[in-house]
Amino acid sequence: MRRQRNVKIVATLGPASSDKEMIRALFDAGADVFRLNMSHGTHAEIGERHRIIRDIENETGRPIGILADLQGPKLRVGAFANEEEELVEGAAFRLDLDPAEGDINRVQLPHKEIFEALEPGSSLLVNDGKIRLQVEDCGSDFANCTVVVGGTISNRKGVNVPDVVLPLAALSEKDRKDLEFVCRLGVDWLALSFVQRSADVAEARELAQGRAAILSKIEKPAAVKAFDDILAVSDGIMVARGDLGVELPVQNVPPIQKRLVRKCRLAAKPVIVATQMLESMIESPMPTRAEVSDVAAAIYEGADAVMLSAESAAGSYPVEAVNTMNAVALEVENDPTYRTVIEASRGGPKQSVADGIVSAAREIAETADIKVICCYSQSGKTAALVARERPSVPIIAMTSLMGTARRLCLSWGLHCVKTDELDRFKTAVINAARAARSEGFAEPTDQLVVTAGVPFGQSGTTNILRVAPCDERLILPADPD
Repeated sequence: MRRQRNVKIVATLGPASSDKEMIRALFDAGADVFRLNMSHGTHAEIGERHRIIRDIENETGRPIGILADLQGPKLRVGAFANEEEELVEGAAFRLDLDPAEGDINRVQLPHKEIFEALEPGSSLLVNDGKIRLQVEDCGSDFANCTVVVGGTISNRKGVNVPDVVLPLAALSEKDRKDLEFVCRLGVDWLALSFVQRSADVAEARELAQGRAAILSKIEKPAAVKAFDDILAVSDGIMVARGDLGVELPVQNVPPIQKRLVRKCRLAAKPVIVATQMLESMIESPMPTRAEVSDVAAAIYEGADAVMLSAESAAGSYPVEAVNTMNAVALEVENDPTYRTVIEASRGGPKQSVADGIVSAAREIAETADIKVICCYSQSGKTAALVARERPSVPIIAMTSLMGTARRLCLSWGLHCVKTDELDRFKTAVINAARAARSEGFAEPTDQLVVTAGVPFGQSGTTNILRVAPCDERLILPADPD
């Protein structure tokens, strides 16, 4: 099942998309990767969705990526005696560790770590930023604040602390249990919430022990500041614009998104643009024009993937949402301006033999009449380098490791094919020619470019580029191995 676009679609599963019929419909509509949100659903429910995805994978013969999104620590106020209060601009309001029910003057904030990090002048945002408090005086167990932006505050509303790096680990006890559970299930990606520093990623990687790739969610100002260090230790990035838009002025988010996408591409690491992309489709079968423009902008920027959250997990029109993303992607990628923008942003270091091989593969493919680039990749790194080039011809990523094929489902333009283990380059060329034809990318009279590494089975050995016919009968017996 060949996609006619390069950008990938990530669809979140939930109450509206939990049975096999719906999940298959989402896949058929264009979902390449399914997100399991660990903030919602029991382990039994998550396990059942995972099983269904793998069943569909077996039925279709196509690798499907699965991303488990860890919840991260949740910062919330306590409960109120009247369930809610109305905070007025200019009024005093206190946050403390006292578990007594709150009132118009105070409420519990049961997170000692926050008080330890606060300073006078720090901001506290409550209920997705609808209420803004400024710290006037604080100690190890309290913060006396002034209400800068008032509104209704009610039981257990979320709290954001944008001005400081909190001494909190990105993984809560729940996250550790969830991480072990989904790694045993066999997910391909772990999305790590509440990342503030590179050490947060290192902790998750140690716990995962290579069983899943690590994707860091950028949703805090501290993560934006430390982005280069976080990117260096991550396998992929999600630009999670929800909390980012709460903790930063909303006008800051678009340029940040553009910068992060560009840096990820230069590093040859997949990047997802997420949150509220087609928000109105939770309740409407049609998106707004602004939402369509938002999805298109992410695609023009060169993002590897765009993501649906509540639209596919809890909305009334999950399949329509995927269809809409697919349609927008097709229209954008067929626009001549798209190629102009993508080619203008091409760059990155060319420091290795593999860099040179994939760059040459793209240039040859775009100069000659080449129908497809076939790259052999065991770890996935070479395939990611080819994807970074954003060639105008399709890419088939061939690997003998199903885990690699599934992880690469997140990367721009890669059509992943699992192949047998190889020990000869000639066999690799023949298999590539067969795959190009059987997967619908080429005819026997066409040519393809093949990249591989010899000896086979060793990561980081990409050292061969070959232009070959798509008819294996034309590959001469005397050709070198």
